[in-house]
Amino acid sequence: MKVVATEKAPKALGPYSQGYVSGGVFYSAGQIPVNPATDTVEADTIEGQAEQACKNVGEVLKAAGTDFDHVVKTTCFLSDMGDFAAFNEVYAKYFTSKPARSCVAVKALPKNVLCEIEVIAAVEE
Repeated sequence: MKVVATEKAPKALGPYSQGYVSGGVFYSAGQIPVNPATDTVEADTIEGQAEQACKNVGEVLKAAGTDFDHVVKTTCFLSDMGDFAAFNEVYAKYFTSKPARSCVAVKALPKNVLCEIEVIAAVEE
């Protein structure tokens, strides 16, 4: 197994890694809309937060040696299912290969953000 870590995505908020590669598969921790340069949540809309979360996903994918086109599954967490359509508009710009997905509403997310995205992706070995 290989630990995936990059300073271009938010550091872990607890005792976990940004992700792991094992057997040609990348498993990410959830990425929230924290700007890694400032360590803060800058956007207050679902669109802005989804954009930052997707950028963070892109950075951990790159650190793992893969990209959005190799994502096979995502799990998305929203603090309000009323944001589903607006979230999808941003999500669709990044996940153009339309990987399998689960999207659920949760009571709360770390730092009270509006969304979180985790991915599973193939890694060329």
